[in-house]
Amino acid sequence: MNIAATDEAWMARAIALAIREKGDDPANTPIAALVVRHGGLVAGAVNRTAERCDATAHAEVEALRAAGQAVGDMKIDGATLYTTLQPCGMCTMAAIWAGITRIVYGAGRDQVHKMYFEDRHLSTVDYIRDAFKDDLSLEGGIAAHDCAQLYYGPDDAVPEDQQANT
Repeated sequence: MNIAATDEAWMARAIALAIREKGDDPANTPIAALVVRHGGLVAGAVNRTAERCDATAHAEVEALRAAGQAVGDMKIDGATLYTTLQPCGMCTMAAIWAGITRIVYGAGRDQVHKMYFEDRHLSTVDYIRDAFKDDLSLEGGIAAHDCAQLYYGPDDAVPEDQQANT
């Protein structure tokens, strides 16, 4: 199986996890992330910020925490982080600290409402470049349309009380 097909398959699993755990209503923020290493699933998680009243409980961070527990180390060298939405700066830095080698995401920040990202318009690419990480690759747009369908769109009128980061 080639890497593109593999990425599509893992992203399909991430989408399925998001829907299984959070449904497909954008109000429930159905973001999912998987940590994959050596062709196998190490851990998967969904966004739990609201349930845990924890601003750091993003799907990517939750998946990295679970992967660390699974391997018995904070470093998950050589792993790929699959996420249904382009990771924010916090999640990107957590991936760097964890030794992630690849980040593969579905929907990009231009495909979803601005509420999903910090207000300063910092991008994942900026974080990787500024961290001088030449051993981390980033690939976006895998199953982007399917992933974007889980979230509010750029022009959706999202009630103010449902918006984060704005």
